[in-house]
Amino acid sequence: MFIEDVVWQLRQPQHAMMAIFRRKTRVVVVFLVVLLLYLLVGLVPEHRDTLFGFTYVRTSYDWSQQKLQYPITEYMPLPTGQPLSLPKVQYAFTTDTSAKGVAREGVLASRRAEVKAAFVKSWTSYKNVGFGWDELKPVSGVGTDEDGFGGYGATLVDSLSTLWIMGLKDDFYEAAAAAVTIDWANTRDNSINFFEITIRHLGGLLGAYDLSLETALLEKAIELGDMLYMAYDTPNHMPPFWFDFVDAKDGKQVAGYHDPSAAVTSSSLEFTRLAQLTGNDKYYDAINRVTLVLDEWQNKTALPGMWPTYFDFAQLQLNSDTSFTLGASADSLYEYLPKTYAILGGLEPMYEKLYRGAMDTVKENLLFRPMTPNQDDILFTGNVYVSDVGPDLTAEGQHLACFVGGMFGLGGKLFDIPEHLEIGEKITRGCVWAYDAMPAGIMPEIFDLFKCDTLDPCEWDEETWESEGDTQLTKGFMSVQDPRYLLRPEAIESVFLMYRMTGNSEYQEMAWRMFQAIRKATETDLAFSAIQSVRVVDTVKSDSMESFWLAETLRYLYLIFSSPDLIDLDEYVLNTEAHPLKRPK
Repeated sequence: MFIEDVVWQLRQPQHAMMAIFRRKTRVVVVFLVVLLLYLLVGLVPEHRDTLFGFTYVRTSYDWSQQKLQYPITEYMPLPTGQPLSLPKVQYAFTTDTSAKGVAREGVLASRRAEVKAAFVKSWTSYKNVGFGWDELKPVSGVGTDEDGFGGYGATLVDSLSTLWIMGLKDDFYEAAAAAVTIDWANTRDNSINFFEITIRHLGGLLGAYDLSLETALLEKAIELGDMLYMAYDTPNHMPPFWFDFVDAKDGKQVAGYHDPSAAVTSSSLEFTRLAQLTGNDKYYDAINRVTLVLDEWQNKTALPGMWPTYFDFAQLQLNSDTSFTLGASADSLYEYLPKTYAILGGLEPMYEKLYRGAMDTVKENLLFRPMTPNQDDILFTGNVYVSDVGPDLTAEGQHLACFVGGMFGLGGKLFDIPEHLEIGEKITRGCVWAYDAMPAGIMPEIFDLFKCDTLDPCEWDEETWESEGDTQLTKGFMSVQDPRYLLRPEAIESVFLMYRMTGNSEYQEMAWRMFQAIRKATETDLAFSAIQSVRVVDTVKSDSMESFWLAETLRYLYLIFSSPDLIDLDEYVLNTEAHPLKRPK
Protein backbone atom coordinates (compact mmCIF):
# COMPACT_ATOMS: atom_id res chain seq x y z
CA MET A 1 0.00 0.00 0.00
CA PHE A 2 1.18 3.55 -0.68
CA ILE A 3 2.77 4.96 2.44
CA GLU A 4 2.11 8.57 3.31
CA ASP A 5 5.38 10.44 3.69
CA VAL A 6 5.90 13.39 6.03
CA VAL A 7 8.44 15.06 3.75
CA TRP A 8 6.11 14.53 0.80
CA GLN A 9 3.28 16.22 2.73
CA LEU A 10 5.43 19.16 3.63
CA ARG A 11 6.28 19.74 -0.03
CA GLN A 12 2.66 20.13 -1.03
CA PRO A 13 1.59 23.67 -2.01
CA GLN A 14 -0.48 25.60 0.52
CA HIS A 15 -0.01 22.88 3.14
CA ALA A 16 -0.82 24.27 6.55
CA MET A 17 2.26 22.70 8.09
CA MET A 18 4.65 24.30 5.63
CA ALA A 19 4.57 27.72 7.20
CA ILE A 20 4.84 26.26 10.69
CA PHE A 21 7.77 24.09 9.74
CA ARG A 22 9.72 27.09 8.50
CA ARG A 23 9.59 28.63 11.96
CA LYS A 24 12.57 27.20 13.78
CA THR A 25 10.95 27.71 17.16
CA ARG A 26 8.19 25.25 16.31
CA VAL A 27 10.17 22.47 14.69
CA VAL A 28 10.04 20.28 17.77
CA VAL A 29 6.28 20.77 18.19
CA VAL A 30 5.60 19.93 14.58
CA PHE A 31 7.79 16.84 14.78
CA LEU A 32 5.97 15.55 17.84
CA VAL A 33 2.54 16.19 16.32
CA VAL A 34 3.42 14.39 13.13
CA LEU A 35 4.96 11.50 15.06
CA LEU A 36 1.83 11.22 17.18
CA LEU A 37 -0.37 11.14 14.08
CA TYR A 38 1.74 8.35 12.66
CA LEU A 39 1.46 6.38 15.88
CA LEU A 40 -2.30 6.82 15.94
CA VAL A 41 -2.78 5.44 12.45
CA GLY A 42 -0.05 2.84 12.68
CA LEU A 43 1.95 4.12 9.75
CA VAL A 44 5.34 4.79 11.29
CA PRO A 45 7.84 3.46 8.74
CA GLU A 46 10.42 1.24 10.43
CA HIS A 47 13.06 1.56 7.73
CA ARG A 48 13.16 5.22 6.74
CA ASP A 49 16.44 6.40 5.26
CA THR A 50 17.78 9.25 3.25
CA LEU A 51 18.89 7.55 0.06
CA PHE A 52 20.33 9.36 -2.95
CA GLY A 53 18.58 12.56 -1.93
CA PHE A 54 15.19 10.95 -1.33
CA THR A 55 13.44 10.07 1.89
CA TYR A 56 13.31 6.35 1.23
CA VAL A 57 11.07 3.79 2.94
CA ARG A 58 12.40 0.27 2.79
CA THR A 59 9.86 -2.49 2.32
CA SER A 60 9.06 -3.97 5.71
CA TYR A 61 9.44 -7.56 4.47
CA ASP A 62 12.76 -8.33 2.80
CA TRP A 63 11.90 -10.79 0.04
CA SER A 64 15.55 -11.12 -0.96
CA GLN A 65 16.06 -13.07 2.28
CA GLN A 66 13.06 -15.34 1.79
CA LYS A 67 14.07 -19.01 1.76
CA LEU A 68 13.27 -20.75 -1.52
CA GLN A 69 11.20 -23.91 -1.33
CA TYR A 70 12.57 -24.99 -4.70
CA PRO A 71 16.06 -23.52 -4.92
CA ILE A 72 18.01 -23.29 -8.15
CA THR A 73 21.40 -24.99 -8.00
CA GLU A 74 22.89 -23.06 -10.91
CA TYR A 75 21.50 -19.96 -12.59
CA MET A 76 21.43 -19.61 -16.35
CA PRO A 77 23.69 -16.57 -16.85
CA LEU A 78 22.62 -13.46 -18.67
CA PRO A 79 24.16 -13.46 -22.17
CA THR A 80 27.28 -11.34 -22.14
CA GLY A 81 29.62 -9.94 -24.72
CA GLN A 82 29.42 -7.20 -27.29
CA PRO A 83 25.83 -6.78 -28.52
CA LEU A 84 25.33 -7.61 -32.18
CA SER A 85 25.14 -4.83 -34.71
CA LEU A 86 21.41 -5.09 -35.31
CA PRO A 87 19.56 -3.46 -38.21
CA LYS A 88 18.27 0.02 -37.48
CA VAL A 89 14.67 0.13 -36.29
CA GLN A 90 14.07 3.84 -36.60
CA TYR A 91 13.85 5.69 -39.91
CA ALA A 92 16.78 7.97 -40.74
CA PHE A 93 15.04 11.30 -40.14
CA THR A 94 16.55 14.58 -41.33
CA THR A 95 15.80 18.14 -40.30
CA ASP A 96 13.86 20.19 -42.84
CA THR A 97 15.02 23.81 -42.48
CA SER A 98 12.93 25.08 -45.38
CA ALA A 99 10.00 27.42 -44.80
CA LYS A 100 7.68 24.46 -45.24
CA GLY A 101 9.63 22.43 -42.72
CA VAL A 102 9.59 25.23 -40.16
CA ALA A 103 5.85 25.66 -40.62
CA ARG A 104 5.36 21.91 -40.16
CA GLU A 105 7.32 21.98 -36.92
CA GLY A 106 5.01 24.74 -35.70
CA VAL A 107 1.99 22.55 -36.37
CA LEU A 108 3.59 19.61 -34.54
CA ALA A 109 4.53 21.81 -31.59
CA SER A 110 0.92 22.98 -31.30
CA ARG A 111 -0.39 19.42 -31.40
CA ARG A 112 2.21 18.30 -28.89
CA ALA A 113 1.09 21.07 -26.55
CA GLU A 114 -2.54 19.96 -26.79
CA VAL A 115 -1.63 16.37 -25.94
CA LYS A 116 0.48 17.60 -23.04
CA ALA A 117 -2.43 19.72 -21.81
CA ALA A 118 -4.63 16.59 -21.75
CA PHE A 119 -1.99 14.80 -19.70
CA VAL A 120 -1.51 17.72 -17.31
CA LYS A 121 -5.26 17.94 -16.76
CA SER A 122 -5.43 14.21 -15.98
CA TRP A 123 -2.33 14.19 -13.80
CA THR A 124 -3.30 17.32 -11.85
CA SER A 125 -6.72 15.88 -10.99
CA TYR A 126 -5.13 12.59 -9.96
CA LYS A 127 -2.62 14.44 -7.81
CA ASN A 128 -5.27 16.62 -6.20
CA VAL A 129 -7.96 14.06 -5.43
CA GLY A 130 -6.60 10.57 -6.11
CA PHE A 131 -2.93 10.71 -5.21
CA GLY A 132 -1.61 7.41 -3.90
CA TRP A 133 -4.62 5.46 -5.13
CA ASP A 134 -4.35 3.18 -8.14
CA GLU A 135 -6.68 5.29 -10.23
CA LEU A 136 -8.72 8.46 -10.37
CA LYS A 137 -12.43 8.20 -11.03
CA PRO A 138 -12.69 11.03 -13.56
CA VAL A 139 -16.40 11.71 -13.17
CA SER A 140 -17.03 11.32 -9.45
CA GLY A 141 -13.61 12.74 -8.55
CA VAL A 142 -12.36 10.19 -6.02
CA GLY A 143 -9.44 7.82 -5.86
CA THR A 144 -9.90 4.07 -6.06
CA ASP A 145 -7.80 0.93 -5.85
CA GLU A 146 -8.01 -1.96 -8.30
CA ASP A 147 -8.37 -5.51 -7.00
CA GLY A 148 -5.06 -7.33 -7.32
CA PHE A 149 -2.99 -4.17 -7.76
CA GLY A 150 -1.90 -4.09 -4.13
CA GLY A 151 -2.89 -0.48 -3.58
CA TYR A 152 0.60 0.44 -4.78
CA GLY A 153 -0.43 3.61 -6.59
CA ALA A 154 -0.59 2.27 -10.15
CA THR A 155 -1.17 5.65 -11.80
CA LEU A 156 1.61 7.21 -9.73
CA VAL A 157 4.25 4.70 -10.82
CA ASP A 158 2.91 4.19 -14.34
CA SER A 159 3.09 7.94 -15.04
CA LEU A 160 6.70 8.51 -14.02
CA SER A 161 8.21 8.09 -17.48
CA THR A 162 5.57 10.29 -19.11
CA LEU A 163 6.29 13.06 -16.63
CA TRP A 164 9.96 12.89 -17.53
CA ILE A 165 9.38 12.68 -21.29
CA MET A 166 7.03 15.67 -21.26
CA GLY A 167 9.56 17.73 -19.33
CA LEU A 168 7.40 17.97 -16.20
CA LYS A 169 10.45 17.54 -13.97
CA ASP A 170 8.99 19.09 -10.79
CA ASP A 171 6.04 16.72 -10.97
CA PHE A 172 8.38 13.85 -11.79
CA TYR A 173 10.47 14.40 -8.68
CA GLU A 174 7.40 14.83 -6.49
CA ALA A 175 6.01 11.56 -7.84
CA ALA A 176 9.37 9.81 -7.53
CA ALA A 177 9.67 10.98 -3.92
CA ALA A 178 6.31 9.35 -3.22
CA ALA A 179 7.10 6.18 -5.22
CA VAL A 180 10.21 5.41 -3.17
CA THR A 181 8.10 5.30 -0.01
CA ILE A 182 5.94 2.42 -1.24
CA ASP A 183 6.07 -0.59 1.06
CA TRP A 184 5.32 -3.66 -1.06
CA ALA A 185 4.47 -5.61 2.07
CA ASN A 186 1.82 -3.16 3.22
CA THR A 187 -1.29 -4.12 1.27
CA ARG A 188 -4.88 -5.10 1.89
CA ASP A 189 -4.74 -7.68 -0.89
CA ASN A 190 -4.02 -11.31 -0.13
CA SER A 191 -2.66 -11.77 -3.62
CA ILE A 192 -1.67 -9.56 -6.54
CA ASN A 193 -1.86 -9.82 -10.32
CA PHE A 194 1.69 -10.89 -11.15
CA PHE A 195 1.49 -9.68 -14.76
CA GLU A 196 0.02 -6.24 -14.07
CA ILE A 197 2.38 -5.45 -11.22
CA THR A 198 5.33 -6.51 -13.40
CA ILE A 199 4.46 -4.37 -16.43
CA ARG A 200 3.11 -1.31 -14.60
CA HIS A 201 5.14 -1.08 -11.40
CA LEU A 202 8.39 -2.91 -12.10
CA GLY A 203 8.43 -1.66 -15.69
CA GLY A 204 7.49 1.82 -14.52
CA LEU A 205 10.31 2.03 -11.98
CA LEU A 206 12.89 0.62 -14.39
CA GLY A 207 11.82 2.97 -17.18
CA ALA A 208 11.92 5.97 -14.87
CA TYR A 209 15.39 4.94 -13.71
CA ASP A 210 16.69 4.47 -17.26
CA LEU A 211 15.52 8.00 -18.09
CA SER A 212 16.52 9.83 -14.91
CA LEU A 213 19.32 7.66 -13.48
CA GLU A 214 17.84 8.27 -10.03
CA THR A 215 19.26 5.34 -8.09
CA ALA A 216 16.53 5.36 -5.46
CA LEU A 217 14.07 4.29 -8.16
CA LEU A 218 16.29 1.36 -9.06
CA GLU A 219 16.51 0.37 -5.39
CA LYS A 220 12.72 0.35 -5.18
CA ALA A 221 12.57 -1.71 -8.38
CA ILE A 222 14.99 -4.25 -6.90
CA GLU A 223 12.78 -4.59 -3.82
CA LEU A 224 9.80 -5.28 -6.06
CA GLY A 225 11.79 -7.56 -8.33
CA ASP A 226 12.83 -9.67 -5.36
CA MET A 227 9.20 -10.04 -4.35
CA LEU A 228 8.00 -10.89 -7.87
CA TYR A 229 10.88 -13.33 -8.31
CA MET A 230 9.21 -15.49 -5.68
CA ALA A 231 6.43 -16.20 -8.18
CA TYR A 232 8.88 -18.59 -9.84
CA ASP A 233 9.42 -20.57 -6.62
CA THR A 234 7.10 -23.38 -7.70
CA PRO A 235 7.79 -27.09 -8.22
CA ASN A 236 8.54 -26.57 -11.93
CA HIS A 237 9.59 -22.89 -11.68
CA MET A 238 6.65 -21.70 -13.78
CA PRO A 239 4.82 -18.67 -12.34
CA PRO A 240 1.13 -18.51 -11.38
CA PHE A 241 -1.30 -15.83 -12.51
CA TRP A 242 -1.92 -14.71 -8.93
CA PHE A 243 1.00 -14.09 -6.59
CA ASP A 244 -0.25 -15.15 -3.15
CA PHE A 245 1.78 -13.63 -0.31
CA VAL A 246 1.14 -16.36 2.26
CA ASP A 247 1.74 -19.19 -0.20
CA ALA A 248 4.95 -17.52 -1.36
CA LYS A 249 6.25 -17.31 2.20
CA ASP A 250 5.17 -20.87 3.00
CA GLY A 251 6.57 -22.37 -0.20
CA LYS A 252 3.13 -23.54 -1.36
CA GLN A 253 2.80 -21.80 -4.69
CA VAL A 254 1.98 -23.76 -7.81
CA ALA A 255 1.49 -22.67 -11.40
CA GLY A 256 -2.05 -22.53 -12.75
CA TYR A 257 -3.97 -25.10 -14.78
CA HIS A 258 -5.73 -22.55 -17.00
CA ASP A 259 -3.90 -19.22 -16.96
CA PRO A 260 -3.81 -16.56 -19.71
CA SER A 261 -0.68 -17.25 -21.72
CA ALA A 262 0.38 -13.60 -21.84
CA ALA A 263 0.10 -13.20 -18.08
CA VAL A 264 2.61 -15.95 -17.27
CA THR A 265 5.10 -15.33 -20.09
CA SER A 266 5.42 -11.54 -20.27
CA SER A 267 8.14 -10.71 -17.76
CA SER A 268 11.16 -11.23 -20.00
CA LEU A 269 11.80 -7.55 -20.73
CA GLU A 270 11.50 -6.35 -17.15
CA PHE A 271 13.43 -9.23 -15.57
CA THR A 272 16.16 -9.09 -18.21
CA ARG A 273 16.63 -5.36 -17.68
CA LEU A 274 16.73 -5.89 -13.92
CA ALA A 275 19.42 -8.54 -14.38
CA GLN A 276 21.42 -6.19 -16.61
CA LEU A 277 21.25 -3.36 -14.08
CA THR A 278 22.02 -5.46 -11.00
CA GLY A 279 24.29 -8.17 -12.37
CA ASN A 280 22.08 -10.73 -10.63
CA ASP A 281 21.45 -13.70 -12.91
CA LYS A 282 18.51 -15.01 -10.90
CA TYR A 283 16.10 -12.68 -12.68
CA TYR A 284 17.22 -13.76 -16.14
CA ASP A 285 17.27 -17.41 -15.12
CA ALA A 286 13.62 -17.20 -14.10
CA ILE A 287 12.33 -15.88 -17.42
CA ASN A 288 14.72 -18.01 -19.46
CA ARG A 289 13.14 -21.17 -18.06
CA VAL A 290 9.75 -19.97 -19.32
CA THR A 291 11.22 -19.20 -22.74
CA LEU A 292 12.69 -22.71 -22.94
CA VAL A 293 9.21 -24.13 -22.36
CA LEU A 294 7.85 -21.96 -25.17
CA ASP A 295 10.61 -23.28 -27.41
CA GLU A 296 9.89 -26.88 -26.47
CA TRP A 297 6.17 -26.57 -27.19
CA GLN A 298 6.10 -24.25 -30.19
CA ASN A 299 5.55 -27.01 -32.73
CA LYS A 300 3.61 -29.40 -30.48
CA THR A 301 0.44 -27.35 -29.98
CA ALA A 302 -2.84 -27.77 -31.84
CA LEU A 303 -1.70 -24.96 -34.17
CA PRO A 304 2.05 -25.53 -34.58
CA GLY A 305 4.07 -22.35 -34.46
CA MET A 306 1.75 -20.61 -32.00
CA TRP A 307 0.83 -21.20 -28.40
CA PRO A 308 -2.75 -21.49 -27.13
CA THR A 309 -4.59 -18.69 -25.39
CA TYR A 310 -4.48 -20.48 -22.03
CA PHE A 311 -1.69 -22.52 -20.47
CA ASP A 312 -1.64 -25.46 -18.11
CA PHE A 313 1.69 -24.56 -16.57
CA ALA A 314 1.07 -26.73 -13.52
CA GLN A 315 1.43 -29.89 -15.59
CA LEU A 316 3.50 -28.28 -18.36
CA GLN A 317 0.88 -29.28 -20.91
CA LEU A 318 0.50 -26.56 -23.51
CA ASN A 319 -1.84 -28.45 -25.81
CA SER A 320 -4.95 -28.66 -23.62
CA ASP A 321 -6.43 -25.46 -25.11
CA THR A 322 -7.26 -25.25 -28.81
CA SER A 323 -7.94 -21.51 -29.15
CA PHE A 324 -5.35 -19.16 -30.62
CA THR A 325 -5.26 -15.36 -30.79
CA LEU A 326 -3.03 -12.33 -30.77
CA GLY A 327 -5.67 -10.47 -28.78
CA ALA A 328 -6.79 -10.60 -25.16
CA SER A 329 -5.01 -13.07 -22.88
CA ALA A 330 -2.22 -13.88 -25.36
CA ASP A 331 -1.06 -10.54 -26.79
CA SER A 332 2.19 -9.65 -25.02
CA LEU A 333 3.54 -13.21 -25.24
CA TYR A 334 4.17 -12.49 -28.91
CA GLU A 335 4.95 -8.79 -28.47
CA TYR A 336 7.88 -9.59 -26.18
CA LEU A 337 9.67 -11.95 -28.60
CA PRO A 338 11.31 -9.30 -30.81
CA LYS A 339 11.56 -6.85 -27.92
CA THR A 340 13.47 -9.27 -25.68
CA TYR A 341 15.76 -10.09 -28.61
CA ALA A 342 16.51 -6.37 -28.90
CA ILE A 343 17.16 -5.74 -25.21
CA LEU A 344 19.54 -8.72 -25.18
CA GLY A 345 21.43 -7.16 -28.06
CA GLY A 346 20.68 -10.13 -30.29
CA LEU A 347 22.82 -12.40 -28.10
CA GLU A 348 20.02 -14.95 -27.57
CA PRO A 349 18.86 -16.22 -31.00
CA MET A 350 16.00 -18.24 -29.55
CA TYR A 351 13.73 -15.17 -29.53
CA GLU A 352 14.18 -14.66 -33.27
CA LYS A 353 13.40 -18.33 -33.87
CA LEU A 354 10.23 -18.14 -31.78
CA TYR A 355 9.11 -14.93 -33.49
CA ARG A 356 9.66 -16.23 -37.02
CA GLY A 357 7.87 -19.50 -36.31
CA ALA A 358 4.92 -17.79 -34.67
CA MET A 359 4.47 -15.15 -37.37
CA ASP A 360 4.61 -17.76 -40.13
CA THR A 361 1.62 -19.41 -38.47
CA VAL A 362 -0.12 -16.08 -37.94
CA LYS A 363 0.23 -15.21 -41.63
CA GLU A 364 -1.14 -18.57 -42.67
CA ASN A 365 -4.01 -18.81 -40.20
CA LEU A 366 -4.93 -15.58 -38.35
CA LEU A 367 -4.53 -12.76 -40.84
CA PHE A 368 -7.58 -11.77 -42.85
CA ARG A 369 -8.64 -9.02 -45.19
CA PRO A 370 -12.06 -7.50 -44.54
CA MET A 371 -14.62 -7.27 -47.31
CA THR A 372 -15.26 -3.56 -47.92
CA PRO A 373 -16.97 -1.65 -50.73
CA ASN A 374 -13.73 0.15 -51.62
CA GLN A 375 -11.56 -2.97 -51.34
CA ASP A 376 -9.42 -1.21 -48.75
CA ASP A 377 -5.89 -2.60 -48.56
CA ILE A 378 -6.03 -3.36 -44.85
CA LEU A 379 -5.63 -6.41 -42.63
CA PHE A 380 -6.78 -7.63 -39.23
CA THR A 381 -5.93 -10.62 -37.06
CA GLY A 382 -8.75 -12.87 -35.91
CA ASN A 383 -9.12 -15.86 -33.61
CA VAL A 384 -8.58 -19.49 -34.57
CA TYR A 385 -10.27 -22.50 -33.00
CA VAL A 386 -8.83 -25.89 -33.89
CA SER A 387 -11.11 -28.92 -34.13
CA ASP A 388 -10.83 -32.37 -35.65
CA VAL A 389 -11.47 -30.86 -39.08
CA GLY A 390 -8.69 -28.29 -38.69
CA PRO A 391 -8.32 -24.57 -37.88
CA ASP A 392 -11.34 -22.30 -38.15
CA LEU A 393 -10.80 -18.52 -38.34
CA THR A 394 -13.36 -16.11 -36.91
CA ALA A 395 -13.11 -12.56 -38.26
CA GLU A 396 -13.24 -10.92 -34.86
CA GLY A 397 -11.38 -7.65 -34.35
CA GLN A 398 -10.12 -6.47 -30.97
CA HIS A 399 -8.74 -3.12 -29.95
CA LEU A 400 -6.17 -4.99 -27.89
CA ALA A 401 -4.89 -6.72 -31.04
CA CYS A 402 -4.00 -3.41 -32.71
CA PHE A 403 -0.51 -3.68 -31.17
CA VAL A 404 0.18 -6.36 -33.80
CA GLY A 405 0.90 -3.76 -36.48
CA GLY A 406 3.78 -2.35 -34.48
CA MET A 407 5.02 -5.82 -33.55
CA PHE A 408 5.18 -6.92 -37.19
CA GLY A 409 7.00 -3.70 -38.02
CA LEU A 410 9.54 -4.17 -35.24
CA GLY A 411 10.15 -7.79 -36.20
CA GLY A 412 10.46 -6.82 -39.84
CA LYS A 413 13.11 -4.24 -38.98
CA LEU A 414 15.11 -6.26 -36.43
CA PHE A 415 15.14 -9.47 -38.47
CA ASP A 416 15.29 -7.87 -41.91
CA ILE A 417 11.93 -9.19 -43.13
CA PRO A 418 10.51 -6.43 -45.38
CA GLU A 419 7.22 -8.31 -45.81
CA HIS A 420 6.56 -8.02 -42.08
CA LEU A 421 6.86 -4.24 -42.21
CA GLU A 422 4.31 -4.22 -45.04
CA ILE A 423 1.96 -6.45 -43.06
CA GLY A 424 2.39 -4.22 -40.02
CA GLU A 425 1.42 -1.17 -42.04
CA LYS A 426 -1.73 -2.85 -43.36
CA ILE A 427 -2.78 -3.95 -39.87
CA THR A 428 -2.14 -0.46 -38.49
CA ARG A 429 -4.17 1.14 -41.27
CA GLY A 430 -6.93 -1.38 -40.59
CA CYS A 431 -7.18 -0.17 -37.00
CA VAL A 432 -7.28 3.45 -38.16
CA TRP A 433 -10.03 2.49 -40.63
CA ALA A 434 -12.02 1.05 -37.73
CA TYR A 435 -11.57 4.30 -35.79
CA ASP A 436 -12.83 6.37 -38.70
CA ALA A 437 -15.81 4.04 -39.22
CA MET A 438 -17.50 4.70 -35.88
CA PRO A 439 -19.73 7.71 -35.02
CA ALA A 440 -17.44 8.65 -32.11
CA GLY A 441 -14.36 8.32 -34.34
CA ILE A 442 -13.00 5.58 -32.07
CA MET A 443 -12.64 1.84 -32.56
CA PRO A 444 -14.84 -0.41 -30.37
CA GLU A 445 -13.41 -2.94 -27.96
CA ILE A 446 -14.58 -6.04 -29.90
CA PHE A 447 -16.35 -6.36 -33.26
CA ASP A 448 -16.94 -8.74 -36.16
CA LEU A 449 -16.15 -8.14 -39.82
CA PHE A 450 -16.95 -9.79 -43.12
CA LYS A 451 -13.75 -11.40 -44.38
CA CYS A 452 -12.42 -12.14 -47.83
CA ASP A 453 -11.45 -15.74 -48.60
CA THR A 454 -7.82 -14.73 -49.13
CA LEU A 455 -5.61 -11.75 -48.39
CA ASP A 456 -6.28 -10.46 -51.89
CA PRO A 457 -9.06 -7.96 -52.68
CA CYS A 458 -12.57 -9.43 -52.95
CA GLU A 459 -15.80 -8.09 -54.44
CA TRP A 460 -18.26 -6.37 -52.12
CA ASP A 461 -21.38 -8.45 -51.47
CA GLU A 462 -24.22 -6.05 -50.68
CA GLU A 463 -26.79 -8.81 -50.30
CA THR A 464 -24.76 -10.66 -47.68
CA TRP A 465 -24.12 -7.48 -45.74
CA GLU A 466 -27.81 -6.56 -45.70
CA SER A 467 -28.93 -10.04 -44.63
CA GLU A 468 -26.19 -10.87 -42.08
CA GLY A 469 -24.78 -7.54 -40.97
CA ASP A 470 -25.87 -4.66 -38.79
CA THR A 471 -26.82 -2.11 -41.43
CA GLN A 472 -26.53 0.71 -38.89
CA LEU A 473 -22.76 0.18 -39.03
CA THR A 474 -20.28 1.16 -41.72
CA LYS A 475 -20.22 -1.34 -44.56
CA GLY A 476 -17.69 -4.03 -43.80
CA PHE A 477 -18.73 -4.48 -40.18
CA MET A 478 -20.97 -7.40 -39.31
CA SER A 479 -21.58 -6.51 -35.65
CA VAL A 480 -20.11 -4.87 -32.57
CA GLN A 481 -19.87 -7.24 -29.62
CA ASP A 482 -18.45 -4.72 -27.17
CA PRO A 483 -18.91 -1.03 -28.09
CA ARG A 484 -16.88 0.42 -25.24
CA TYR A 485 -13.68 2.45 -25.44
CA LEU A 486 -11.51 2.07 -22.36
CA LEU A 487 -8.90 4.74 -23.22
CA ARG A 488 -6.79 1.98 -24.73
CA PRO A 489 -3.44 2.73 -26.42
CA GLU A 490 -2.86 -0.17 -28.85
CA ALA A 491 -3.95 1.54 -32.08
CA ILE A 492 -2.05 4.72 -31.23
CA GLU A 493 0.95 2.55 -30.29
CA SER A 494 1.16 1.02 -33.76
CA VAL A 495 0.58 4.36 -35.47
CA PHE A 496 3.48 5.81 -33.46
CA LEU A 497 5.77 2.88 -34.23
CA MET A 498 4.91 2.95 -37.91
CA TYR A 499 5.73 6.65 -38.10
CA ARG A 500 9.07 6.13 -36.37
CA MET A 501 9.92 3.12 -38.57
CA THR A 502 8.81 4.51 -41.95
CA GLY A 503 9.11 8.28 -41.56
CA ASN A 504 5.72 8.63 -43.26
CA SER A 505 4.03 11.77 -41.92
CA GLU A 506 0.60 10.35 -42.87
CA TYR A 507 0.75 8.51 -39.57
CA GLN A 508 1.02 11.82 -37.70
CA GLU A 509 -2.19 12.95 -39.39
CA MET A 510 -3.90 9.71 -38.40
CA ALA A 511 -2.76 10.18 -34.81
CA TRP A 512 -4.03 13.74 -34.69
CA ARG A 513 -7.44 12.70 -36.00
CA MET A 514 -7.58 9.92 -33.41
CA PHE A 515 -6.56 12.23 -30.56
CA GLN A 516 -9.21 14.79 -31.44
CA ALA A 517 -11.89 12.10 -31.51
CA ILE A 518 -10.75 10.60 -28.21
CA ARG A 519 -10.59 13.97 -26.49
CA LYS A 520 -14.04 14.95 -27.69
CA ALA A 521 -15.64 11.65 -26.69
CA THR A 522 -13.97 11.07 -23.31
CA GLU A 523 -13.22 14.44 -21.65
CA THR A 524 -14.79 15.20 -18.28
CA ASP A 525 -14.52 18.21 -15.99
CA LEU A 526 -11.61 16.57 -14.19
CA ALA A 527 -9.87 14.38 -16.74
CA PHE A 528 -10.86 11.74 -19.31
CA SER A 529 -13.08 8.69 -18.92
CA ALA A 530 -13.75 5.38 -20.56
CA ILE A 531 -17.04 5.45 -22.45
CA GLN A 532 -19.84 2.92 -22.79
CA SER A 533 -20.22 3.05 -26.56
CA VAL A 534 -18.43 4.44 -29.60
CA ARG A 535 -21.59 3.93 -31.66
CA VAL A 536 -22.99 7.26 -30.54
CA VAL A 537 -21.68 10.81 -30.69
CA ASP A 538 -23.16 11.82 -27.35
CA THR A 539 -21.09 9.40 -25.26
CA VAL A 540 -21.83 8.11 -21.76
CA LYS A 541 -18.85 8.15 -19.40
CA SER A 542 -18.01 5.07 -17.33
CA ASP A 543 -16.11 6.90 -14.56
CA SER A 544 -12.91 4.94 -15.16
CA MET A 545 -9.42 6.11 -16.10
CA GLU A 546 -6.91 3.28 -15.99
CA SER A 547 -3.26 4.12 -15.51
CA PHE A 548 -2.39 3.22 -19.10
CA TRP A 549 -4.16 6.42 -20.26
CA LEU A 550 -1.27 8.43 -18.82
CA ALA A 551 1.40 5.78 -19.23
CA GLU A 552 0.70 4.72 -22.82
CA THR A 553 -2.04 6.47 -24.79
CA LEU A 554 -0.95 10.03 -24.10
CA ARG A 555 2.74 9.11 -24.11
CA TYR A 556 2.54 7.63 -27.62
CA LEU A 557 0.54 10.60 -28.83
CA TYR A 558 3.07 13.04 -27.40
CA LEU A 559 6.00 11.14 -28.90
CA ILE A 560 4.55 10.97 -32.41
CA PHE A 561 4.48 14.78 -32.52
CA SER A 562 7.92 15.13 -30.90
CA SER A 563 11.44 15.06 -32.27
CA PRO A 564 12.35 11.49 -33.32
CA ASP A 565 15.40 11.57 -31.06
CA LEU A 566 13.12 11.66 -28.02
CA ILE A 567 13.05 7.94 -27.05
CA ASP A 568 14.91 6.76 -30.15
CA LEU A 569 13.81 3.20 -30.99
CA ASP A 570 17.43 2.19 -31.55
CA GLU A 571 18.27 3.23 -28.00
CA TYR A 572 15.21 2.00 -26.10
CA VAL A 573 12.78 -0.89 -26.05
CA LEU A 574 9.26 -0.04 -24.89
CA ASN A 575 7.66 -2.60 -22.63
CA THR A 576 3.97 -3.42 -23.05
CA GLU A 577 3.12 -0.46 -20.81
CA ALA A 578 5.29 1.88 -22.96
CA HIS A 579 8.06 2.15 -20.36
CA PRO A 580 11.38 2.88 -22.13
CA LEU A 581 14.11 0.39 -21.20
CA LYS A 582 17.66 1.05 -22.35
CA ARG A 583 19.07 -1.21 -25.05
CA PRO A 584 22.68 -2.35 -24.47
CA LYS A 585 25.49 -0.80 -26.45
